[in-house]
Amino acid sequence: MNELIKDIDIITGEEAHAVDYKTTVEENTGKAKKIYIESYGCQMNFSDSEIVASIMKENGYDTTSDFQQADVVFLNTCSIREKAEQTVRNRLNHFNAVKKHKPEMTIGILGCMAERLKDKLLEEEKIVDVVVGPDAYRDLPNLVNAAEDGQKGVNTFLSREETYADIAPVRLNSNGVTAFISIMRGCDNMCSFCVVPFTRGRERSRDPHSIIAEAQDLFSRGFKEVTLLGQNVDSYKWSPEENNKARLNKKEEEVSQVVNFANLLEMVAQISPLLRVRFSTSHPKDITDEVLYTMKKYDNICKYIHLPVQSGNSRVLELMNRTYDREWYLNRVKAIREILGEECGISSDMIAGFCTETEEEHQDTLSIMDIVQYDFSYMFFYSERPGTLAAKKYADDIPLDVKKRRLAEIIEKQNKLSYERNKLDVGQEQIILIEGTSKKSQVELKGRNSANKVVIVPAAGLKLGDYVKVKITDCSPATLFGEVLEINPALA
Repeated sequence: MNELIKDIDIITGEEAHAVDYKTTVEENTGKAKKIYIESYGCQMNFSDSEIVASIMKENGYDTTSDFQQADVVFLNTCSIREKAEQTVRNRLNHFNAVKKHKPEMTIGILGCMAERLKDKLLEEEKIVDVVVGPDAYRDLPNLVNAAEDGQKGVNTFLSREETYADIAPVRLNSNGVTAFISIMRGCDNMCSFCVVPFTRGRERSRDPHSIIAEAQDLFSRGFKEVTLLGQNVDSYKWSPEENNKARLNKKEEEVSQVVNFANLLEMVAQISPLLRVRFSTSHPKDITDEVLYTMKKYDNICKYIHLPVQSGNSRVLELMNRTYDREWYLNRVKAIREILGEECGISSDMIAGFCTETEEEHQDTLSIMDIVQYDFSYMFFYSERPGTLAAKKYADDIPLDVKKRRLAEIIEKQNKLSYERNKLDVGQEQIILIEGTSKKSQVELKGRNSANKVVIVPAAGLKLGDYVKVKITDCSPATLFGEVLEINPALA
């Protein structure tokens, strides 16, 4: 269990989950210089790195998978937890050794950690040359050029309009099957434990026409699945009047009415029945029956919702400023089950040991897990973040050993629930989309079903991007196993 807690300790509570990291792949188109990008944290950060790569590509850079060969190294950072920031600082130690022998290398810190610490990073981490927040990536070429002339620079301006809608992302580490599409930026929810509103700014929605154009382009290039990203996708809202400055075109035939998330979801789903659509993250206070009925209407909208609860106790939820209580949350789960059925996948985020949480309140989190029957969850213990409302108002008064014990109980509970939910799939016929090779075997491939569960199947006769009808034959708490019944069955 201790090893499991060690892994869980680096999970975020943000929209898109585990603090992992990804690096750029090798791209050699003959450009004079190379960039290397490491991305930490949520799916939004990975999506932002694709925007950064596009901006730098237009300014004379190819990407490299070897930071020692790079002219510019970027770390796109996560600030959701202290451990995420410490991981980045430790990584800088590796770059320091290289820069001693290659002083002309430019090193930049991007993203949420850059926004939170700003110019302090230049002082604390002597090898850092450039510090750029999530809304200032267009300025990167100028700042890098200045750094090459010996001038360190910071741009952490938070915009009320920037959505990067006109930038075609460079798909880093792409499997050619699945892709992220950012539909909005920032967050207006002021959860007391969260730094996101301070590091990503106010919420603003991207022009729906640019979103549809990006999804259509991806489908025309062979991609089979898109995930619509936002800190709170259910609050997506775009109108010609309020968002006129952000519009890319002003043609008369463009949509003139307000577009909400249900409308956008339908517009993307209508591109083709062969294009799967996912989204993340939903907020319990905002997810509507209209969204649920739109999901039900289209088979290619995956039946899976990430609906973070954070705590099962209403008093703790109020301290967290989540703006809903236990009853409201369970009402939304009831609507999901009634409209989309018991087979709809539901996952969650949970925080163990938030300020003043009692044992009885911890038990409320365990009990809501039993009621909802989550397919999987992203679980961690509370980590106080400087500048948040919780850090200013509440004492971080739960001892670390108590936090870890409560987290262990949540993990144990979720493992059992995941296994029981997966066992319900055994014997079923399902459609999965093949998106990669199994981590454990080169003769097996992995895909995901509509409920976002990984399914392992034999690789023979299959290729990436195939839709496959499978029969689920076995399961573990984390994975389904299947046999192939039909390749590329009719979906429309």
